[in-house]
Amino acid sequence: MTATIDTRAQGTSPYDADAGLAGIGTPPAARTGSAPAARTASAPSSTPAPVQAPAPAPAPRSSAPSTLPNGGVGASGTGARRGVITVTAAVGPRYGEILTPEALAFLALLHDRFDARRDELIAQRQLRRQDIADGSDPDFRASTRPVRDDPDWRVAGSRNAPGLEDRRVEITGPTDPKMTINALNSGARCWLADAEDASSPTWPNVIEGQLALHDAIRGTLSFTNEGGKEYTLRSADLVDLPTIVFRPRGWHLDEAHLRYTDANGITSSTLGSLVDFGLYFFHNAAELIARGRGPYFYLPKLEGYREARLWNEVFEVAQDALGIPRGTVRATVLIETLPAAFEMEEILYELRDHCAGLNAGRWDYLFSVIKCFRTRGDSYVLPDRAQVTMTAPFMRAYTELLVATCHKRGAHAIGGMSAFIPDRRNPEVTRQAFQQVAADKKREAGDGFDGTWVAHPDLIPVAEAEFDAVLGDAPNQVTRLRPDVAVGQHELLDVASARRAGATVTSAGLRSNVSVAVRYLDAWLRGTGAAALDSLMEDAATAEISRSQVWQWIASGTVTDDDRQPVTRERVEAILLDVVASLPHGHGNRIDDAAEIFRAVALEDDFPAFLTSPAYQGHLVGSPVDRP
Repeated sequence: MTATIDTRAQGTSPYDADAGLAGIGTPPAARTGSAPAARTASAPSSTPAPVQAPAPAPAPRSSAPSTLPNGGVGASGTGARRGVITVTAAVGPRYGEILTPEALAFLALLHDRFDARRDELIAQRQLRRQDIADGSDPDFRASTRPVRDDPDWRVAGSRNAPGLEDRRVEITGPTDPKMTINALNSGARCWLADAEDASSPTWPNVIEGQLALHDAIRGTLSFTNEGGKEYTLRSADLVDLPTIVFRPRGWHLDEAHLRYTDANGITSSTLGSLVDFGLYFFHNAAELIARGRGPYFYLPKLEGYREARLWNEVFEVAQDALGIPRGTVRATVLIETLPAAFEMEEILYELRDHCAGLNAGRWDYLFSVIKCFRTRGDSYVLPDRAQVTMTAPFMRAYTELLVATCHKRGAHAIGGMSAFIPDRRNPEVTRQAFQQVAADKKREAGDGFDGTWVAHPDLIPVAEAEFDAVLGDAPNQVTRLRPDVAVGQHELLDVASARRAGATVTSAGLRSNVSVAVRYLDAWLRGTGAAALDSLMEDAATAEISRSQVWQWIASGTVTDDDRQPVTRERVEAILLDVVASLPHGHGNRIDDAAEIFRAVALEDDFPAFLTSPAYQGHLVGSPVDRP
């Protein structure tokens, strides 16, 4: 049997959910007159019940039927034709504890229900991005104005979500055993357990990260490094540790080591988002609840409310399938794309029963601004990344709007990451990092944010002091409304404001972009997703800024202000060769591969939407670090 989800759980939706995009055109569904997909969920049961078949994807990742090898696990034991998830990679010690038949059946259920819908949304992203590149400015949607104008609705927030009331300092980091223990021993209020931008998605990182989380939640995780140093959790009681908020991969990334074959025999890679979420939720949701916490998530790279709706339906189906009460899941959405900045309230509305708040993902937001306006000429060119601070008018507008929007709807507003990190061997670097981070967090706390991110344990007291000064004993400042904030389309799109304020494009900035991108890609290809480079914590988001700026500067004919020389492919290629020659080519390095990827994503005519997609399929999968 199937159970239809009542889409009017909080009253009839006050807007036409499938109306055209204001100022951007009409989505494919509206052009063809097709109806929106029905929202269905499995009835609670020990065996997942059949779900409604999704609509065909406009551009499937693979259309080649295949015969399942031995060991394929279907989504149902009832004999009904269902999708199947197959493990196609080698398995290491204890992998079977994560890749159980039941867990794979759960992943198959999620793919049966949501695989095609995801493909449709990715296609809509591409259409919208092209419309913006062609000159259509994003704007607040006319069709969803009733949601923004309705003063009454609120999100779940931290109600009945133990561990999410006070989030004043959150530490971020990947989920390998050492980093998991360090994060949980750090003294932060929350830990963003990152399977996304701070993680290189090698097969061991994906599955062993799940194992580390599994053990940490149960209080049994320990780790001994090659030098014999032992790492253990400071407490086996989960409520004594930072609240875990897990970040799965975004909708755009695939998982090559698991294959999904649908009921029609069509085989493709699985979705990294559903694999990460599904394995974590299946193994840990009930255990988290029993231990005084809950299944909490960060949702990355969303570009609009339809993508938030899809996540909400994933939560509903997952909770129903495992007998978890609806509303137990809580999600914090990263507003880190330009289109999403115009749909903050709609995103909150779609996730309202499962939403804790929004986060100002500043680095990916800058990347998205560059990506959207990369062909729009000199007035949309950003200066050196180091000169684009959070006080730039267009960035301040984005963060002010986020705080005002969150508090209007009872949601937490979480600040972003300052990239500066201390160096325990260099007191001056540490002093400067503390000074920069303190100023950043003082601004956030003063603006009304309820918490913030840091990337290093030594920064926790620095950030906490600034929030303590504003919050005192209160867990947050959600009740502090910001009626003074008046941000519209112009303020969000005033990219030129950074250069009007005196920021410049320099030859040093150009070289830094090339160097950071290549060195980060080298680390990423060797299995490290967060790399300390030049006293900054770099991850996939900052590498995206670096390569995107180079592409935009070339496309726009930008001239570096200090030497009045144009940025050309030839100039960048010369810098690239010099950077590559200056780096150590020791055993296991991937510098040449990193340079090849950089050329493909920064110097070619085509602009890949994400550098991680071609780097993953072309260079990471099947490499030495990709094997257990």
